[in-house]
Amino acid sequence: MRAAAVTESGSGQSAASAAKGARPASIETIVRDLKERLGDEWPPRIYRERVLSLRTRSHAVPPAVRNAPVEVQHTLLGIELQVGRRRISCPDLATARYLSVFARAGVSEIAVPYDITKISHLADVLESAWHRMLLLSDHLTEGRTETFRSRARAATAREARKEIEEAGAGTAVPEFNQNTRQRPQRI
Repeated sequence: MRAAAVTESGSGQSAASAAKGARPASIETIVRDLKERLGDEWPPRIYRERVLSLRTRSHAVPPAVRNAPVEVQHTLLGIELQVGRRRISCPDLATARYLSVFARAGVSEIAVPYDITKISHLADVLESAWHRMLLLSDHLTEGRTETFRSRARAATAREARKEIEEAGAGTAVPEFNQNTRQRPQRI
């Protein structure tokens, strides 16, 4: 048994303690390394370069509170996005999937493309990037305590949320005036 713990160098260190020497020192280092490894697939970068380059409108999203589930639900009334106990009605499945990525990130206001044909592809790309980000975070913290791993995932999501919020949410959609039954004039 003891011979199995000896590394190839013969120093007597176990594989776990050898991995500890190679691991990043801090959560900030892990987040920075993760951003570098993801490159063009870092979710805030996709948002800035692919979404904000389109014609968009601003949309409010109920941000997920800690450990609140974010689910896309098919109901008799249509598609809904449930964030914790709150539900918002969505016009289609692609929009619900698109909004769910930002709800998981905790962003309260985002830009949604006007062109509905673009939303499905962007939802695919953003969902893939989000899950890849979380998987890479788990990979980079492999062999660490569960507390450290969850702190690293939270720090990664916090960094993504901060960058998305800094990028902005586009222009607000003018509200319909119930009294005059007209949209406000654009200037």
